[in-house]
Amino acid sequence: MPEYGILAAYDGSAYGYDALRWAVREAKARQLRLTVFLASDLAPPGQPPAHDVVRLAADRGDHLLADGLSYAESAVGTPWLGLEVTGEPPAQALCERSRDAEMTVLGARGRSSLPGMTLGSVPWHVAAHGRGPIVVVRGRWTPVNTAAGPVVVGVDGSPASQDAVTLAFEEATLRQAPLTAVCALADAPSVVGKAHLMEEAFDHEMTRREKDHPDVKVMRHVVHGSPRESLLTAAADAQLVVIGARGRGGFKDLVLGSVPEALIHYSPCPVAVLQRR
Repeated sequence: MPEYGILAAYDGSAYGYDALRWAVREAKARQLRLTVFLASDLAPPGQPPAHDVVRLAADRGDHLLADGLSYAESAVGTPWLGLEVTGEPPAQALCERSRDAEMTVLGARGRSSLPGMTLGSVPWHVAAHGRGPIVVVRGRWTPVNTAAGPVVVGVDGSPASQDAVTLAFEEATLRQAPLTAVCALADAPSVVGKAHLMEEAFDHEMTRREKDHPDVKVMRHVVHGSPRESLLTAAADAQLVVIGARGRGGFKDLVLGSVPEALIHYSPCPVAVLQRR
């Protein structure tokens, strides 16, 4: 089991609380440890007991932070909860710890974000430089008594895309949700004039994956528009979008492709970016 299990960045903001709720659900579904990460001077660096930090936060008057930590402890149970406090820069610290986490979860913005920003600097940095699945929790939550939407995955045949498909099937299975697989034929320089080959490879890949996951209902969409527009459109009624950090058309020196960057800025639902370990 990874050291951190599901690693959740929390700062007491509303965005951080959304990320914490998402991480709690993921940890319980996967039966993994939940580690809450605080970049704060609230307690000495290390792994203090959660109830001690809750008390310190309440004493300081930071009731939102205290309430979030109390929620996490009650939701997963003390034996399944870890807490790490550090004075290190949060983006750098989270990137390092993501190597030893099953998944890293952050809110789209934090307490220090400027009004009007669609994405904070920390989630962008972690999505670009972290390792493994990096989930940026943004957008709406499904209303009560409303069926949750599908999991959406972008498929282009690249190694990162194959990792994304693996995670998307896992999430669809855990959530008992349908899976929408989107293959966009535009913006792929390496397959110009060979769109039919890309479409055939997409069909072959999805057929193989569906045999391994017979309980997941899969909807295939081959579109001739750009991946950015196609995935943002598919995300409109989705509960999660999964995408590789770099597609087959990305430049080798890019740490984050234009498609995942657009999604983590503008998606109406949470986005999982797959950075290869």
